[in-house]
Amino acid sequence: MRETPITRLRGCGQSVWLDGIGRSMLLSGELAALVQEDGVSGFASSAASLERLVAAGSDYDASIAFLSRRGLGATHICAALLTEDARLAAELLRPVYELSKGEEGFATLEVSPRLARDAGATVAEARRLWDTADCPNLYIRIPGTLEGVAALRQLVREGISVCVTLVFSVPRYRAVADAYLDALAQRAARGLPLECVTSVVELPLMQIDRLLEPLLSSLARGENAERSLAEVLKGKAAIALAKALRCVNREIHGNDRYRVLAARGGRAQRLVWASSGAGAGDLDLTYPEALVGADTVQLMAPATLAAFREHGASVCRLDDGVQEAIVLLENLCTLGVNLHHLAQELEDEGVERLTRHYDSLLRNIELKRRAAL
Repeated sequence: MRETPITRLRGCGQSVWLDGIGRSMLLSGELAALVQEDGVSGFASSAASLERLVAAGSDYDASIAFLSRRGLGATHICAALLTEDARLAAELLRPVYELSKGEEGFATLEVSPRLARDAGATVAEARRLWDTADCPNLYIRIPGTLEGVAALRQLVREGISVCVTLVFSVPRYRAVADAYLDALAQRAARGLPLECVTSVVELPLMQIDRLLEPLLSSLARGENAERSLAEVLKGKAAIALAKALRCVNREIHGNDRYRVLAARGGRAQRLVWASSGAGAGDLDLTYPEALVGADTVQLMAPATLAAFREHGASVCRLDDGVQEAIVLLENLCTLGVNLHHLAQELEDEGVERLTRHYDSLLRNIELKRRAAL
């Protein structure tokens, strides 16, 4: 393995996952090379990335045609495509998973975002996907809505590993962490193994600063005392929130409740910094460079990964400036930003965005399904 800024992240104790993978990357050897040469230890697929690949190319046409002729509709074809990609990725990463004794080497498989407000339906769909994929090194990916928190508790209790995304506040993260530890404790009380199940929490960084940008830009154009403060805060809220979540994460994993579970084999719930959307071409390394730190994960789009490999700074900065970050969040409140309302707006917008991509994917599959019949 050659030494690059990407491989040096491992020396900082940080894992790197690739976002937005597709079938051609899985079959061409491209992803295997990233594992061998860059130490990439996780792959994330989603309806958003599949939508782009189905609409713009022909990689999935043969599979859609085959499944169509077997009588499957667009919804079932979509689930089959996502599951097969996740299964292939998990198989590719299985050696990493085994070598790391279950710490690394995971792929993700996303539950339909249409179920984000229905805990029971999320659990049922997650069970079906988990059983169909039949891979131990898999995370079922669900939104961190209140219903998602309830689903997480049930799924981990059943031994299903979960990636929770769309978490935008400290209170919601605490709820997610509590649900995970509750589920581990319930497994321990029943004499069930803990080391076979785990969880991560994903923070989509760009969405936070994008939502705040219009408000802060408007305030920065004003003539009052808030002008300079708004200018200073632009583009910094996401990193500040990440540092705040990091503090809570360390607090949770430093208390007796977690230590008792860890002694039984319970695994820590890691934080995942999602620095760009699936398929994004953003080469700005501000987020990944600022959030280099041990026991966390960087989730990068291919373009971001390539840019970081070329000139990224692999310097541990995650735990620097924590108090400043907390003050920054307090200053947002001073400017009239209600962090609770902001988190809810980000969650609602995130669920809507995921659903929009999912619905567009179904339409594209339906067009190709009809053409194949």
